[in-house]
Amino acid sequence: MQWVLQDFEDTRKLGDALTSLGRDVSWHKIVPFVGELAPPPVIKDPQAVVLFGAYSMWKYAEAQGLKPGVFRIAPFLQQSVWHPFLLNGADAQVMPFGECASRLDGVDRLWFLRPVEDSKEIPGRVMAAQEIADLSARVAALPEDELPVGSLRADTMVMLTEPQAIDEEWRLWVVADCIVTYSRYKQSGQVGYVHDIPEDALRFGQKMAQLNSGYAPAYVMDICRTERGLRIIETNGINAAGFYAADLEPLIHAIERLCEV
Repeated sequence: MQWVLQDFEDTRKLGDALTSLGRDVSWHKIVPFVGELAPPPVIKDPQAVVLFGAYSMWKYAEAQGLKPGVFRIAPFLQQSVWHPFLLNGADAQVMPFGECASRLDGVDRLWFLRPVEDSKEIPGRVMAAQEIADLSARVAALPEDELPVGSLRADTMVMLTEPQAIDEEWRLWVVADCIVTYSRYKQSGQVGYVHDIPEDALRFGQKMAQLNSGYAPAYVMDICRTERGLRIIETNGINAAGFYAADLEPLIHAIERLCEV
């Protein structure tokens, strides 16, 4: 397996683990949003290449016919089997971002906003309704040719949900429907990366992965503990997700096994 990595701090963690295992690794800069790699990698076998780094790397992988390349995922909001277990989303308001200006103008409340697709046009975060409306108006006022590639657009589908109180948050790495590693990344509202997870949270995550078996060959699932119990926050593409304090060797082995099938 050939591992093609974007050269930046977080991916260096994966590179160090790969190097210690004697794997074939190459490092590259990425043209933002376009996905072109510099320098272009020398591909030995297009059927045995995996890429980690910016979300836009999927474009390069697809254009070059690299397999497995980048593992794409469907929006978690569309997975009805998960709806009873979502932190928020099952009752989300979904609309083109351009409509937020008229629908939220003058509204005095907070919303959690994120794109429906795993597209990274804006990170999911809590924002005031008026802030969202003002941003929507600015985006809608710009001509298409003035919008940066990969940025929010008027037709970007977004979801708006009620902000929720969260006690702890974990990221789970799922490969072939099995959790292969994990990391806590927030507790009591404070960011802190620890390679630890309680048994009940691990069981919950595994149950959710099995419940939606075949969702994607590999992905990450963020889960949390709330006063209502354990919930799914969201899923993200595994190739562009931060590693936090995960043990990366099991992840490497799992991806390699997946690609040998």
